[in-house]
Amino acid sequence: MSAIIDVRHVHKAFGGLNVINDCSIQVEEGSITGLIGPNGAGKSTLFNIIAGALPLDSGQILLDGEDITNRPANELFHKGLLRTFQIAHEFSQMTALENLMMVPPAQAGESLFNAWLKPGVVREQETEVRQRALEVIEFIGLHHVRNELAGNLSGGQKKLLELGRTMMTNACVVLLDEIAAGVNRTLLGDLMTNIERLNREMGYTFLVIEHDMDMIARLCDPVIVLAQGSVMVEGSIEEIQNNPQVIEAYFGAGAA
Repeated sequence: MSAIIDVRHVHKAFGGLNVINDCSIQVEEGSITGLIGPNGAGKSTLFNIIAGALPLDSGQILLDGEDITNRPANELFHKGLLRTFQIAHEFSQMTALENLMMVPPAQAGESLFNAWLKPGVVREQETEVRQRALEVIEFIGLHHVRNELAGNLSGGQKKLLELGRTMMTNACVVLLDEIAAGVNRTLLGDLMTNIERLNREMGYTFLVIEHDMDMIARLCDPVIVLAQGSVMVEGSIEEIQNNPQVIEAYFGAGAA
C-alpha cells in the first residue's frame, strides 16, 4: 500500500504557542487509521489542517502524491477528501433524504438557466440523485426516517446521516472527528459496521479521531498517538495499550 495522506513536518502555532510541532504522519490507502492522544495533544488542530479548515505555518501535506498544502476545504471536497464533525452539521429543516440529495456538486437544477430552459435535464438528474440517496439511506439503516426532518433525528442518527453524506460523492478519504460522541451503543455498532463496509467494499480510507478505545480497537490499524503536537508512537492497538510512554501521557508519571 502507498500513503494517500502524507503529512510532512507540519508546524502550527496560535499566539506564539506551538500546537503542532514538526508533526509527520502517513495514512495508507485502504486503511482505517486511528489518531488518539490526551486532551491538548493537537489532534483536532492537525485534523483541521488536513481538512483545509486551518492554514499551517510550515510543512507540507500531500493527497495521493499531490501537494494540497493550505488548499481550502471546498477544493479538497472535489478531490475526494471529506470530513465529518464531532457535532453533526445537518440541514435541520430538510428531511434526511433531502440532506443526502444536497451533496452531489454541480447539479443541473442549481442553474437558473437550466431550470428555465432545460427542465427535462433537471428532472432526470434529480431522479438519479434521489435514487442514489435512497440506496445510501438504506445502506446506513435510516430508511424508516428518510422523510423525517433531520433536526428531529437522534444524535446517533445524525452521525449516520453524516456518514451517508460522504457516500453521495466520489470520496476517497474520510476524516471522522469523534463520530462516537453522544451516540448510544446500538447506533454506535451500526456506525462501526458501516465504516467497516465502506472500507472493505468500497475502498474508503479513514482517518479517525476518537476517545472511545473500544471503537479504536475494533476499527483501527495502525493507531497513531499524538502528544504535545508531535507523534509519540505508532503501532497496533495492542502495542499502543502496552506502551509505557502512552500510559504516562494519558494517566501521568508513575502510572506505567
